[in-house]
Amino acid sequence: MSQGKANAIIAGASGLVGDELLHQLLAHPHFHTVYSLSRRELPFHSKKLVQVIHPELRVTAWGETDPIPTHGFICLGTTKKQAGSNQALEAVDFQLVKDVATTMHLLGVRHLVVISSLFAHPWSPSHYLRCKGKMEQAIKKMGFSHCIFVRPGPLKGERSVPRHDEQVVQGVFDIIKPLTIGPIAHLTPIPAEQVARSMLSLSLLAEDKLIDAVTIVSGKALFPDSHHILQD
Repeated sequence: MSQGKANAIIAGASGLVGDELLHQLLAHPHFHTVYSLSRRELPFHSKKLVQVIHPELRVTAWGETDPIPTHGFICLGTTKKQAGSNQALEAVDFQLVKDVATTMHLLGVRHLVVISSLFAHPWSPSHYLRCKGKMEQAIKKMGFSHCIFVRPGPLKGERSVPRHDEQVVQGVFDIIKPLTIGPIAHLTPIPAEQVARSMLSLSLLAEDKLIDAVTIVSGKALFPDSHHILQD
């Protein structure tokens, strides 16, 4: 793999996983330019980093000589509590993610990695999981060379605004950890840094055509000692 030959774009770099992923992208020698698509300026700088700022995460201008991003990463998401209603949640977790993916496809992204959720399904009784499932369905149809969906369980890390549900699950798992075998192991809390590392690794595997066009990686398969990748 040659150094400094690829360019990437990331949306959601101010979030828990997105922040970790952006730092990993900027540190990786394979990437020459990294675009960050965000609502506000990020509080740090790098020679590799180009910040694209828009309140609706849109790209309104693109120069003919601007490097084309072939790798795209979407780390967007919310909760009903944060959004305020099911409708507002769907506006982010389905519509905004779908719109950002469309923008990335138009810019030239071929290998897209998106954070979804464990148990995402378009017919789930859970509105949250249904939005994630519908989002995956929509993006699969956009024509990317690779669509990769990572479906982590509860996330471990320091959020600017902690999520109570993640704290509760993590506390429970500290108690029942010796019993986490089989399907329940997918619910093991995972560090945001590890999710970001998996996203980056999967994108590079896609560039080298070592994974299927649509790949889903769930729960325990995101840990470094696991090789259980579900390809769809």
